[in-house]
Amino acid sequence: MSRLVAVSNRVASVRGAARAGGLAVALADALRTRGGVLFGWSGRISDNPGRRNKQRETDNLTLVTVDLTAQEHENYYLGYSNRCLWPLLHYRPDLTAYERRYEEGYRQVNQRFARSLISELRPDDIIWVQDYHLIPLGAELRALGAQQPIGFFLHTSFPSREVLATLPNHEGLARSFLAYDLVGVQTEGDRERFCEFVSCEGGARIARERLHAAGRSTLTRCFPVGIDPQEVLDFSRTGDGEREYQRMAGALRGRELMIGVDRLDYTKGLLRRLRAFEVFLAEHEDARRKVELLQVAPVSREEVQAYQDFRHELELAASRINGRFADSDWTPVRYVNHVISRQRLAGLYRASRVGFVTPVRDGMNLVAKEYVAAQDPADPGVLVLSRFAGAAAQMTAALLVNPYDAWAVADALQAARTMPLEERRDRHQDLWRGLLAYDAARWCREFLDTLATEGAESRVTAA
Repeated sequence: MSRLVAVSNRVASVRGAARAGGLAVALADALRTRGGVLFGWSGRISDNPGRRNKQRETDNLTLVTVDLTAQEHENYYLGYSNRCLWPLLHYRPDLTAYERRYEEGYRQVNQRFARSLISELRPDDIIWVQDYHLIPLGAELRALGAQQPIGFFLHTSFPSREVLATLPNHEGLARSFLAYDLVGVQTEGDRERFCEFVSCEGGARIARERLHAAGRSTLTRCFPVGIDPQEVLDFSRTGDGEREYQRMAGALRGRELMIGVDRLDYTKGLLRRLRAFEVFLAEHEDARRKVELLQVAPVSREEVQAYQDFRHELELAASRINGRFADSDWTPVRYVNHVISRQRLAGLYRASRVGFVTPVRDGMNLVAKEYVAAQDPADPGVLVLSRFAGAAAQMTAALLVNPYDAWAVADALQAARTMPLEERRDRHQDLWRGLLAYDAARWCREFLDTLATEGAESRVTAA
């Protein structure tokens, strides 16, 4: 078996996978048994990052890391990745803050990653590049002579061509994808929009699942990210998960819990979620004093002004709802701003009557899957899920909602909490079967098998 070399922006985030959902959990699960090399940024800022990579062995992996300078971190990570690409990939061109130095920093860091990685490679390696921070990395590796199969997976959604076309020099970004042998995305809709962008803006010709340009062929496929559902179920019933379940069950004193777990990010629909919960309490008086919403929203990207503003808005919204509805012995919204371990979260999911997952745009959303996995099959909770999460394509047995319609979401919350037991069981069984069919191991295996098989084919000169 060829050695796997996985590349992600930040290696430190993958090791612990403490946050629920996202690349950290998916990649950690996928690499746990496969082993190989994990390469990326160390998470450290250094005035003198040095020329030599740092290496250490852990969890069946060789971790190879590089430091960033403060200027690289500002331009590549905070600037281009998070002030330009992130909002565009989530349909928010109004939040972009493009500067030429950001784009130059993004290109330079990808070049430095390529130079650092090339010396670590063996001829028979398979290289798997993760996410939007590293779109140009494949092209930079090719420029240095890399001949190995190189695949790229985008964990976010992919927007319409017109949205990405607002980015200056977007044509170069489109052409960067053509250096890869395989590009994977979360949903078929993402794949169709990706192909349109690269063909129209990058000059590629589409032939079924392939993009042809400049003598190269790039295969495009949909690979929905999964979780390890049995692991999450075990978390909810042992150790910290069981203790958290018992603690929350005692604290609720017979009340019903709804739970949302998200990074503090404007893409997660948190303000709209709180508004829908406010409408729910206003429209359904029988839920007052009986239902509580626990919103876990760990702070992220604190250096970006848009995130600072968003956090302030969210805190005001939670305070407004509590001020309007709370009583001396009941607080409708519990707002937690710090990280909770996956083990403890599993216990909280199990204690919750409703999983409230309503992003305005999301690549997949693994919180939705972990919520379902943690449920008691004999008495499961109900998932209320945004139709704009990638997970909605697989999880049709959830209550799918439009997060922009607060009244419809409020009605779905009421339907979830009053749903008969038999229907809850039927929906849970359907969702559980889906989790087993498309788990993290399958995501990893299918992507890498396809990359290994198609690597040579994709380099054949287009007909």
